[in-house]
Amino acid sequence: QCRFIFPDNLLGISWVDSSWIPILNNGSVLDYFSERSNPFYDRTCNNEVVKMQRMTLDHLNQMVGVEYILLHAQEPILFIIRKQQRQSPTQVMPLADYYIIAGVIYQAPDLGSVINSRVLTAVHGIQSAFEEAMSYCRYHPSKGYWWHFKDQEEREKTKPKAKKKEEPSSIFQRQRVDALLLDLRQKFPPRFVQQKPGEKPIPVDQIKKEPEPAPEAVKTEEKETVKNTQSAGAKGPPEKRMRLQ
Repeated sequence: QCRFIFPDNLLGISWVDSSWIPILNNGSVLDYFSERSNPFYDRTCNNEVVKMQRMTLDHLNQMVGVEYILLHAQEPILFIIRKQQRQSPTQVMPLADYYIIAGVIYQAPDLGSVINSRVLTAVHGIQSAFEEAMSYCRYHPSKGYWWHFKDQEEREKTKPKAKKKEEPSSIFQRQRVDALLLDLRQKFPPRFVQQKPGEKPIPVDQIKKEPEPAPEAVKTEEKETVKNTQSAGAKGPPEKRMRLQ
């Protein structure tokens, strides 16, 4: 039975044949590993040549090429098999290691794959933490930045709501607003005026303006007032009468 997780990556593959599990030992584990259905087994290796020629495994030391050896055994649960490139009877170069746990064969990851996996896991955790933190970040032009957590909403719901005291506006705010309103009024004068509350607004053009006095009438009034003041000055003060004793 072969279970594939990632078909293009042998590190994600596991293989097992349940019929071999009861008889696995140091002598039969290489035969179990050399099954045709095992995806980890290279059929062009020297072990296959020795098996076809019915020779013992001792002849592997006299051959050159890829071979499989039993590196470590802890019956009946753990076996480690190494794939290596033999260059001479005394020189070999390791290619890969495979471990068998309870009959299931896995490929041991190399150092580069382990570091890559750990780095990706750490980066994923850091990225998730930043995304989680950004979801609680809030911003408003008047308040700036602050944190808004979900448990804070629950605490605010349970707390009794207190009436917020309205802060009075400052002198600077009032004067500044009045200046802005006056500036807007001068730039954009009103077109309608409501003389009394509840009445319909009337256009500014229809409001009757009080007639201004003619300039001639104003001059005559000024002349009369000047004459009156002059006549009063010419008469002088009244004479004092002597009182009889």
